[in-house]
Amino acid sequence: MRAAWYEKQGSARDVLVVGEMANPEPANGEVRIRLTVSGINPGDMKKRSGWQGTPMRYARVIPHSDGAGVIDAVGAGVSQSRIGERVWCYGAQSYRPFGTAAELVVVPAEFAVPLPFSARNASEVDLAEQAACLGIAGITAHRAIFADGSVTGLSVLVHGAAGGVGSIAVQLARRDGAQVIAIVRHQAQVNAVGEISAHHAFLADDPDLIARIRQAAQDGVQRIAEVDLASHIEVDAAIIAVGGVISSYFSSQDRPAIPYWQLGFADATLRLLGSDDFAPSVKAQAASELTARW
Repeated sequence: MRAAWYEKQGSARDVLVVGEMANPEPANGEVRIRLTVSGINPGDMKKRSGWQGTPMRYARVIPHSDGAGVIDAVGAGVSQSRIGERVWCYGAQSYRPFGTAAELVVVPAEFAVPLPFSARNASEVDLAEQAACLGIAGITAHRAIFADGSVTGLSVLVHGAAGGVGSIAVQLARRDGAQVIAIVRHQAQVNAVGEISAHHAFLADDPDLIARIRQAAQDGVQRIAEVDLASHIEVDAAIIAVGGVISSYFSSQDRPAIPYWQLGFADATLRLLGSDDFAPSVKAQAASELTARW
């Protein structure tokens, strides 16, 4: 098969190699997917570049954890009926060496999620491209919104709402019946997040941001999906409802300062998310619900 891989960390230009490798074969409980689309995430680049001292865990790494394609082989313990099944996959390079930047990938059978064709989609190619974005971004967004239960009737604020995780979080929260407040960086993104169902969209650098959020959610915000805890914690503390939850999946500072008493008096919960290490049951539930909702 054709694949892209690296055997040392560094910039893509310096370390990525494209060439031929032996076809992988599925072991017990695994399936092999012939990929049509490979999804790339910031975490893939961080692993390759050695971000924050991330080590090379394997002698050779094919990057990318997400993708979509068709199952063309199965290992022992997996029904032959899955051959020919359209799927999207996640976790291909999560504690595993070989991901989806290749023509073929092998993953545990439960990581390959059936992908039924929907007439509302323009084509199966479009469907596969969308599905290949559901892994890390979608599962993280699902966890950020639903880790503490349904958001029906609640106010949900999504920082970075025009990004991969944020845009999915906006749609999930809206479909579950929340009032959704989207925070974006650029004016052009205001209309974009409105098109994906945000009730309100505000600019992150608006000097009146806190006042605008408070006007939209007069009882405070019950759930916050946070793209950068260090940069936004002061805003979050100012607008969070009593008993509210901040679910953060990134911080630009490794040890951010927090306004302890402001959050403490709000009885706030701070939930820190790392998608590679979500429990298998959490990932499976999120994957199933993402496919069903989408």
